[in-house]
Amino acid sequence: MASERYNPREAEPRWQEKWSEAKVFEADNADPREKYYVLEMFPYPSGRIHMGHVRNYAMGDVVARYKRARGYNVLHPMGWDAFGMPAENAARDNKVHPKEWTYQNIASMKLQLKAMGLSLDWSREFATCDVEYYHRQQHLFLDMMEKGLVYRKQSKVNWDPVDQTVLANEQVIDGRGWRSGALVEQRDLVQWFFKITDFSQDLLDSLETLDQWPEKVRLMQKNWIGRSEGMTIRWEVVPGTAPIGQNEIPVYTTRPDTLFGASFLAIAADHPMARDAAKANPAIEAFCDECRHHGTSLAALETAEKKGIDTGIRVRHPLDPSWELPVYVANFVLMDYGTGAIFGCPAGDQRDLDFARKYGLPVVAVVMPADGDPQSFTIGDTAYDGDGVMINSRFLDGKTTEEAFGMVVERLSGTMLGNMPQGERKVNFRLRDWGISRQRYWGCPIPVIHCEVCGVVPVPKKDLPVKLPDDVTFDHPGNPLDRHPTWRHVNCPQCGAAARRETDTMDTFVDSSWYFTRFTAPWEDNPTDPKAANHWLPVDQYIGGIEHAILHLLYSRFFTRAMNETGHVDVKEPFKGLFTQGMVVHETYRRGSGANGEWVSPADIRIEEVDGKRQAALLSTGEEITIGSIEKMSKSKKNVVDPDDIIASYGADTARFFVLSDSPPDRDVIWSEAGVEGAHRFTQRLWRLISEAAPNLIDVAPKPATDGEALAISQVAHKTLKAVQDDYDRLSFNKAVARIYEFVNALAAPLTRVASGDADPAFRAAVRDAAEILVRIVAPMTPHLAEECWSVLGNSGMLSQAPWPTYEESLVIENEMMLPVQINGKKRAELTIARDASKNDIEAAVLALDAVRAALDGQVPKKIIVVPQRIVNIVV
Repeated sequence: MASERYNPREAEPRWQEKWSEAKVFEADNADPREKYYVLEMFPYPSGRIHMGHVRNYAMGDVVARYKRARGYNVLHPMGWDAFGMPAENAARDNKVHPKEWTYQNIASMKLQLKAMGLSLDWSREFATCDVEYYHRQQHLFLDMMEKGLVYRKQSKVNWDPVDQTVLANEQVIDGRGWRSGALVEQRDLVQWFFKITDFSQDLLDSLETLDQWPEKVRLMQKNWIGRSEGMTIRWEVVPGTAPIGQNEIPVYTTRPDTLFGASFLAIAADHPMARDAAKANPAIEAFCDECRHHGTSLAALETAEKKGIDTGIRVRHPLDPSWELPVYVANFVLMDYGTGAIFGCPAGDQRDLDFARKYGLPVVAVVMPADGDPQSFTIGDTAYDGDGVMINSRFLDGKTTEEAFGMVVERLSGTMLGNMPQGERKVNFRLRDWGISRQRYWGCPIPVIHCEVCGVVPVPKKDLPVKLPDDVTFDHPGNPLDRHPTWRHVNCPQCGAAARRETDTMDTFVDSSWYFTRFTAPWEDNPTDPKAANHWLPVDQYIGGIEHAILHLLYSRFFTRAMNETGHVDVKEPFKGLFTQGMVVHETYRRGSGANGEWVSPADIRIEEVDGKRQAALLSTGEEITIGSIEKMSKSKKNVVDPDDIIASYGADTARFFVLSDSPPDRDVIWSEAGVEGAHRFTQRLWRLISEAAPNLIDVAPKPATDGEALAISQVAHKTLKAVQDDYDRLSFNKAVARIYEFVNALAAPLTRVASGDADPAFRAAVRDAAEILVRIVAPMTPHLAEECWSVLGNSGMLSQAPWPTYEESLVIENEMMLPVQINGKKRAELTIARDASKNDIEAAVLALDAVRAALDGQVPKKIIVVPQRIVNIVV
């Protein structure tokens, strides 16, 4: 019979409504089944979802639907990472309140996500800008204060004088603010900090337990924490070269073995000694001021030209007091790293070498490769920073770098400078405490009050939440909370005197560092219901972009530990499994040639193949368009595909199926019209095959065949079921898609035969069983189509509530085996034969192999040894 085409525009909203009415995806904390918590990193409500969202959430949805079918009580929630600067920028540019802008965007994006048919528990939805959410975040802040995990200190920050706000290192580009373009200043501001460094070693050690995280992410975190074993060395200042009272410069180093290669010390522009030197020397003051107008990120320091200025201060070499070295202020040294001072060994560090060449400082090779010649080994334009053998290092010559390290530590630990050892072993961490103060309005208010009498006073919990005022303006740069006529004025909760609120708000990374915990019981008055949190956490499968591999994940790991310390959860690690998906990328298109050509949207062009070559032209005029490189989808290059357009044209299932099928999920997927068309054709073919055969399958009970002509159908069905199940367990979605394509090809003829009426009951029963397996295994990826197929087959109830099918062991066992064949112990051939073949059958088949006959060359075997299901050895 002929069937109508599958119409996703009609079917998808209908099934979404049915799921919603039945509350299929709402998790029950009291459900006794084994739990499974799957979570995608929640989105910022920019107003539109993009194809990266489609891929991210489709992956998580496959996991959620699959685990639900496998009998787990699945928690799959959704929320919004809603605070941040974009809302304030929109308020200023569009004369709209950040709250209004944010909630309008949430409403729009929620409709888009619902159109994707995601199996989300919307009953737990919240936005981080909800008062109910940031109320509990303020509660956590106060608990952390009580535990000593929060403190306030003066700290150096990147300050944008136009936007009048602190910038993260990543927001400083070539010394200028990323948005205003103003020259950034490094200012000393009093900031609030979380003591993440209290957990440095634990955060590092626990990475070993995260065996379900990508190794590259664990390595990135390890490097960011940056544990190093080294030595703090106190360099004696030559009297008379520095201000009175400054008689030493402590330096932390991981390479004390290279001390004899030292040619200078470098200190940060904000080192106390640099500040004092600047007071007496305008040139030093000007240089230090220049250093303060550059970013403080390691990337900025590595790429910037290495500059310095001689302070006139001299220090004595710790291993030879007669040897004096100059002290420079250098633009690549920061106070926040180590002691704010380094010793430069040009031969062993490229940065130091570049600096030494520029300022004419000595370069002495002190380490050479183990197979090097000390008479000829020299340093050219490249430093040698590896291990090896010591040279030009007096008592260390000939020693390995490891041996030299120990000898220097031993000598300096036993040498006194004043009443303290000149050197001591020290473990250092690159990780710094987390500064959370932001001078902006649209963020979680920090719940403290400043009193002239009592100092810094926490807001009593009974007075929470500290709400953001709605009546603010953005007509001037800076933080509107500082300008508010009443909000910041409050009485001290301790003494009752006039006081003022803290006007800094929290870094938005705080909001996303515990939201996964709040999802476990978002209705609670306290930040968590510990019973629920301990039941659901850690998240079994967390999915998100590699760009969050360091800060978000590290802060979340710290915050979970802080919540453990304050009694809100028992766990320390928030995410058991982590998956970082690749991006969705697309070709770029340009009018004209060269770098100045105008970018063109894919929606505005047509692509044809002419003489085997792809050509693009504008739809409106036919003008030829240049096809460029494949890049990440971005608005600036206009190579963006709108998910709404795809869903409207093809349906959500086609979009989901394509982004899951084209490449391994941890790699980029290349968006193409041909690929989408292929996915669409597949959904239509699947519907046609099932719907045409359905009238002759409705009254047939599914039963796999054990013999006869239908046996092959049942074997491929159950083998595919087992393989796809394994693929889903490993998140190998593209492999599952490939198997499903093959399965449909194998099942097409049997389904067509059933549709024609030319099939006996046993055949139809086997096809019905295979068809149900097909519909069930494709359901996590194309849930609407699967529900439609399930229904047309006459099943009662929704497929979304049906259990996962079980494969028959007897049907997945391979009937053939491969036996290696040896002649006198040397492999000569391979034999494929039935598993139940007799010894005589195996011997005969082996002797019939061309490779064996050629190797024997007429010789008669003395013996043929058959090790059952293992190997065959011929002895001649």
